[in-house]
Amino acid sequence: MHYNRKQLSNETLLELYKNILYPRIIEEKMLILLRQGKIGKWFSGIGQEAISVGVTMALHNDEYVLPLHRNLGVFTTRKVPFRQLFAQWQGKKSGFTKGRDRSFHFGTNDYHIVGMISHLGAMLGVANGISLAHLLNNDKKISVVFSGDGGTSEGDFHEAMNVAAVWQLPVIFLIENNGYGLSTPSNEQFRCKQFIDKGIGYGMEAYQVDGNNILEVYNKATELSESMRNSPRPILLECMTFRMRGHEEASGTKYVPQELFEEWGKKDPISNYETYLMSEGILNETLKTQIYDELKHGMDDDLAAVFAEPEIVADIEEELNDVYAPYTQEIIAPATNNTSTRRLVDAISDGLKQSMERHSNTVLMGQDVAEYGGVFKISDQFYKLFGKARVRNTPITESSILGAGYGLAIKKYKAIVEMQFADFVTCGFNQIVNNLAKSHYRWAQAADVVVRMPTGAGVGAGPFHSQSTEAWFFHVAGLKIIYPSNPYDAKGLLCAAINDPNPVLFFEHKNLYRSIEGEVPNDYYTLEIGKAKTVQEGEQLTIITYGWGVQWALEACKNLNINAEIIDLRTLLPWDKAAVKTAVEKTGKVLVLHEDTLTGGIGAEIAAWISEHCFTSLDAPVKRIGSLDTPVPLAKDLEDKFLGREQLERGLRELRDF
Repeated sequence: MHYNRKQLSNETLLELYKNILYPRIIEEKMLILLRQGKIGKWFSGIGQEAISVGVTMALHNDEYVLPLHRNLGVFTTRKVPFRQLFAQWQGKKSGFTKGRDRSFHFGTNDYHIVGMISHLGAMLGVANGISLAHLLNNDKKISVVFSGDGGTSEGDFHEAMNVAAVWQLPVIFLIENNGYGLSTPSNEQFRCKQFIDKGIGYGMEAYQVDGNNILEVYNKATELSESMRNSPRPILLECMTFRMRGHEEASGTKYVPQELFEEWGKKDPISNYETYLMSEGILNETLKTQIYDELKHGMDDDLAAVFAEPEIVADIEEELNDVYAPYTQEIIAPATNNTSTRRLVDAISDGLKQSMERHSNTVLMGQDVAEYGGVFKISDQFYKLFGKARVRNTPITESSILGAGYGLAIKKYKAIVEMQFADFVTCGFNQIVNNLAKSHYRWAQAADVVVRMPTGAGVGAGPFHSQSTEAWFFHVAGLKIIYPSNPYDAKGLLCAAINDPNPVLFFEHKNLYRSIEGEVPNDYYTLEIGKAKTVQEGEQLTIITYGWGVQWALEACKNLNINAEIIDLRTLLPWDKAAVKTAVEKTGKVLVLHEDTLTGGIGAEIAAWISEHCFTSLDAPVKRIGSLDTPVPLAKDLEDKFLGREQLERGLRELRDF
């Protein structure tokens, strides 16, 4: 193996040696402990250390790295304390995730590392968001995100590369090409001969290096990072290497031809670099032994300390409290009594604009949100007010843009992501339920992202533009879900959602955008998240609903002359149990109504909760009304018959007369 030290000092060469040796010492110990049954699953990076160490050393310490599960060298090079690392691996309370996640599934802003989740490719878009923040701040920093060769088959890889190229983000997309995705060889993963060929398709530079040569990796990463800080742009860096252990230890390596191990064993990044340093007179046996003993001694002390730590005893209150980032909402009243008649669409636009004026760190992203103003014109002319840096048209890449929102949040920005239609959120589902929702619970990182969701039927848009998707997320701990029914609530709750540091899904009913209006304060104001509203007081029965269902309920009660208490939930997660309980106790009869299909809808949870907690107050079984259990049809008569409003009056009569 040929080494070119260029202008590197002896001190730098030795620092590289210490940093590449330390993860190998740790891994060898982990494999012993694994065989002894003292630790759980282990993902070995033996043979690939030069990549993690070389790239990390080339960066500034405040530049973010987003590694994978075989990149121990990233953590050790950043001087993350081994004691806390081992506590993390052992599921101890002193680990980075308080025992809630394992191995390298964590982040730490102290060391500017954002760890992976198990869904390969998910962090590539997050790196884009971090680098977008660098670009907006003009702070001349970059980020590096790792992918294995197998992970490049994920759609997130393509989305992230494309977005980074379009926006010229200073990100190094580092591909560790080790020849296998778990057991599947490269020729069954992709047809290209080398990943640098893909750079052409994305319009970005691409470079290939020997990933086992620590100096080649370090020198190229240094060269690229210095250039990118002054000339921001994304770069694809392919590092050729080989995995000398199984995907994880239990999987073994029987699927790999023995001659590959023999060939790559000769290219071991540590033994070759040691030989080079010896030949240059920079390292000798005495110094080598001294370095090894120092690293191992500190590791052994930390191992003993962590093994002595007690196992975690669950504190249920702490577990529940850590689901959301701590936040005490400030309710802000309008500064004056001035109001205007506003449609729902206008009120949302007002709230969005005033929030972006109030928070200079807010970035709006979505398809066609800039010059076009969004398909519903909510952000019309915003790009002139705030500039295209903050009002960003995106490629058609829901997952990558949601990931970028998360990356912005890590850098203290507030991200607002518009789904062109709520139906399209399926393409970004993983980012919402596994990155945004779990972020604070896993590593105490607030995911300050609002996802705006134009939703609902009634506009003849068919099965792919009319779905009610709120129940898909209602089950996911860590999210907040808001669904207003009128202009006043929409503006106040949107402003509140943008203030909240937690991930919020904000549903906006398309059919109500221009069909409903009301008096709305001209000034900025907020309403309480999690607080329901009594829309109409009554004595005969209670209707619990939200969104378009509020209008259905008002209309049906008027048609039937029913004196009903109508509760508009407004916030679906967390929902206002106290308000529901009070209304149930008042009337004794309850109908839960939503536009969504009946089976598995949010109404089922509310009805079950009422039956469990308010049973003695009930004078009739809890009734549910929802739409048919079919996709949303296109033709008007089909759609009318699909919607639950067709069944509502019958249900109200039955409940009234029970």
